[in-house]
Amino acid sequence: MMPWLRSWVLKALRNARGFCGPHRQQPPLPDPQKIVATWEAISLGRQPVPEYFNFAHDVLDMWSQLEKAGHRPRIPAFWWVNGKGTEVKWNFEELGEQSRKVANVLQDMCGLQPGDRMMLVLPRLPEWWLVSVACIRTGAVVIPGVSQLTEKDLKYRLQASRAKSIITSDSLAPRVDAISADCPSLQSKLLVSDGSRPGWMSFRELLR
Repeated sequence: MMPWLRSWVLKALRNARGFCGPHRQQPPLPDPQKIVATWEAISLGRQPVPEYFNFAHDVLDMWSQLEKAGHRPRIPAFWWVNGKGTEVKWNFEELGEQSRKVANVLQDMCGLQPGDRMMLVLPRLPEWWLVSVACIRTGAVVIPGVSQLTEKDLKYRLQASRAKSIITSDSLAPRVDAISADCPSLQSKLLVSDGSRPGWMSFRELLR
C-alpha cells in the first residue's frame, strides 16, 4: 500500500474509535494497524482471501454496527437526488435494514436461493442499489441490464441465464410480457412502480 494511502486509512480508522467521547463505555474494536496489515497481506497475496466473505454482511453491516455503537456519526451511506430535486438519503444502518427487507422479498416472494439468477433492469433508482445489495446478501446472482433493451435482447438474456426472476419498471414491463412465454425459467416478475400490472408483483408494496 502506498504510504499516503496507508496513513489516510489509519487516520480514518483511529478517528472512528473516538466518536463516542471519553466518558461512554465502548465495545472493543479491532486495532487499526491489524486491519491495515491484513488488508495489505491479502492484496499482496501473502494471505488468502477469506473462504467466506459477503460484502453486505462483512462491510455494510460492520459500518452499521459502528453507527449503532456510536463509534461513528450517522453520515449518508447512500444519497440519491433526481432531476426534480427529490432526495433519498440513508445512513449505513438504514441501508442495511432496507436491503434486508429486499432480501426477504427475494427469498420469500420470489423463492430465490443462493446461485439463482435474477435480472435487474432499472434506471438508476434507489431500488437498483437495494436489489443489488440484497442479491449479495442472499447469494443470488444479479444480471444488470439497461432500459434500452429490446424484446429480443430481454429474451436472449433470460433464456441464456435461465433467470428465475426479473425486476423492472413500467416502461419495460410490456416488453417482458411479450416474450415471457418463451422463457420457461422465469417464475416471478417484480414491478418498481406506484401503479400495478396484471401478472406482476408490486415491489414497493412488498417492501412496505
